[in-house]
Amino acid sequence: MTIRESGEMYLETIYILSQKSSSVRGIDVGEYMGFSKPSVSRALGLLKKDGLVVTDGQGFIKLTETGEERAQRIYERHQLLSLLFTNLGVDAETAAEDACRIEHYLSDKTFDAIKRHFEQYGHRG
Repeated sequence: MTIRESGEMYLETIYILSQKSSSVRGIDVGEYMGFSKPSVSRALGLLKKDGLVVTDGQGFIKLTETGEERAQRIYERHQLLSLLFTNLGVDAETAAEDACRIEHYLSDKTFDAIKRHFEQYGHRG
């Protein structure tokens, strides 16, 4: 299943928030991302339809197993790309912003090569 960049950003946000608290609601996602309630509701509806998130009767959001796997991959890409860019001398803020843009378009083949490089040669960080 292919979701768009915005869907991946929502998954990553839910993942990050769920690492900080076991209770994640749409309002938390909206505040974190700076999006309106209707935008968040629409995105969550699409993620539910794709089987990536579920909500309970109280409105708490949980990643499904598939959603969590996908979110972890996206988050790993973000972290590793940010580290790569800062190792190249880019300031942390710019590195994080660029990583956020690139993480959604980088092929698995290229990301795996970057990951192998870091595992083989180590990194600062």
